[in-house]
Amino acid sequence: MKKKLLCGILSVGMVMTLLVGCSSKKDDTGSKEKEYKIGITQFAEHGSLDNCREGFLKGLKEEGIEEGKNLKVEYKNSAADMSLSGQIADDLVNSKVDLICAIATPSAQTAYNAAMKTDIPVVYTAVTDPVAAALAKDDGTSVGNVTGTSDKLPIKEQLEMMHEILPKAKNIGIMYTTSEANSVSAIKEYKKYAKEMDLNIVEAGIAQTSDISLACDGLLTKVDCLTNLTDNTVVSSLPTILDKANKKNIPVFGSEIEQVKIGCLAAEGLEYTDLGIQTGKMAAKILKGEAKASEMKFETITKPGFYGNTEVAKNLGITLPENLTKNAVDMFDKIEASK
Repeated sequence: MKKKLLCGILSVGMVMTLLVGCSSKKDDTGSKEKEYKIGITQFAEHGSLDNCREGFLKGLKEEGIEEGKNLKVEYKNSAADMSLSGQIADDLVNSKVDLICAIATPSAQTAYNAAMKTDIPVVYTAVTDPVAAALAKDDGTSVGNVTGTSDKLPIKEQLEMMHEILPKAKNIGIMYTTSEANSVSAIKEYKKYAKEMDLNIVEAGIAQTSDISLACDGLLTKVDCLTNLTDNTVVSSLPTILDKANKKNIPVFGSEIEQVKIGCLAAEGLEYTDLGIQTGKMAAKILKGEAKASEMKFETITKPGFYGNTEVAKNLGITLPENLTKNAVDMFDKIEASK
């Protein structure tokens, strides 16, 4: 009887060992493969930020960290709501993720504040001015367990491009969110270069999405054209702004490729998928233990490119200069629906 009982116990033990072995992921050497859990907090849903997120995951994949294999992703979008952004950051910290990817300045600030007293690193992207956002020091080094990439606009090049396309335009309108540090910083730089070029910046500050329609109506009575920042609240309402501007035949310039696709005339800007890939590769180093966020300077993409939309130009009765179009990164001949 004792022998039968012992055999039964051994049999059960062997089965359990096999089951446990089947549920573990192992690499070629037989050791268990590390699994990662990350959180992604995105401030708003629009093309450029979506491209950042997709690029970020692609950058991780290129470094061997892939969703569905050795990576679990908890993604949340705050729909341009600052209070919701804070709640999302707290939730991700409570989930004890290995790393938080924060897309856009407000999300980066709330994520870093939430994770500050933990060992969870924060890697941001699409933050125009990390120094103004209190995420980096003047020399580019981190203020804590946080690093990432900046989408700083090539403002001087943008103004030069706009002046080349519209040489008679003097008053340039910009709408921005007064609470976004990146937008406030960009406005100051726009004014600096505009003064050097004898141009005038006409600004309209808004506090929330509901302010945009009225602010846009007022701005369009004072300007020859509009230009967009990477202001998340404003960009989220870009279709409304374009509709109002088109009715008055006023050109709208974008700050990146997605804005040109959906109806802006042109942009001297960045490719956000590439920015996301660059960010993903930084995050991979941190997850693998090859680097610490606190020891990594934030990075930028230093080469902007020209993007133009010939269909928009045709509708506005404008001819895009050949020296711009022949060197363009991309040209579009239709207006796409916004994402």
